[in-house]
Amino acid sequence: MKVGFIGLGIMGGPMARHLHRAGLLAAVYNRTRSKAEPFGKMGVHVAESPADLARRVDVVIEMVSDAPDVEQVLFGAGGVVEGARPGLVVVDMSTNSPDWARKFAERLAERGIEFLDAPVTGGQRGAEEGTLTVMVGGREDLFQRLLPVFKAFAKEVIYAGPVGYGQAMKLVNQVVISLNTIAMVEGLRLAEALGLDVEKVARLLTVGAARSGSIELYLPKLLKGDLSPGFKAAHLKKDLAYAMEIANRKGLSLPASALALELYKRMVEKGLGELGIHALGKSY
Repeated sequence: MKVGFIGLGIMGGPMARHLHRAGLLAAVYNRTRSKAEPFGKMGVHVAESPADLARRVDVVIEMVSDAPDVEQVLFGAGGVVEGARPGLVVVDMSTNSPDWARKFAERLAERGIEFLDAPVTGGQRGAEEGTLTVMVGGREDLFQRLLPVFKAFAKEVIYAGPVGYGQAMKLVNQVVISLNTIAMVEGLRLAEALGLDVEKVARLLTVGAARSGSIELYLPKLLKGDLSPGFKAAHLKKDLAYAMEIANRKGLSLPASALALELYKRMVEKGLGELGIHALGKSY
């Protein structure tokens, strides 16, 4: 199985390297070519366009920022569909929404192209260590066929259901992550105001009942003053907006999630969107 990878950023670059180590990576493409050139030195074809990449592979994985970027990569000038043949599989590993996933699947199916929505969680560390969790929506037989691809960079691979269910599960995950992160940031602010030893508080939060994946990932960075993104605040704000759009459409009350969206909106408005989600306290 020959795999092509589009989008070699914080997450995509490490994921593509794991695919190369597994002997699956045949081609890469990135808008900023300099990020793709190290793969060329490894013997991987550096494509001139998504269409060029699609002509050379059986599976196209794209990991870009948002639905409009996915649409451009797939259907824009020089996009994947221009180089695709019937039977090609496209895997969207970015985070957007179930609605977008179904739209992409329908448009690709018209050209005989298969589709899975497969967003990931685990942040930059998970991508680098090959321990991501992948949530997959689409045909189950296709999911089973692509398991070796997912397992090249993931510790857990969950079949969520039909197309769109991978994105739906990811939005649930993002709501919980946002609330855990807010709890961590506000807990630390309270600890500092009370004059507590923050290192000791950190120990409590990583061994007691309050512990969570967000705390394990981001608390060590906060204590070092490292606000660099394992996952950008602007991206979490985007994900929460998708979640709240669905909640509002369904008449579902999610007051804490609405607050999380407002807090991350504020952070982005203050020019802090490129920092990690754990840098939320900067906007207080």
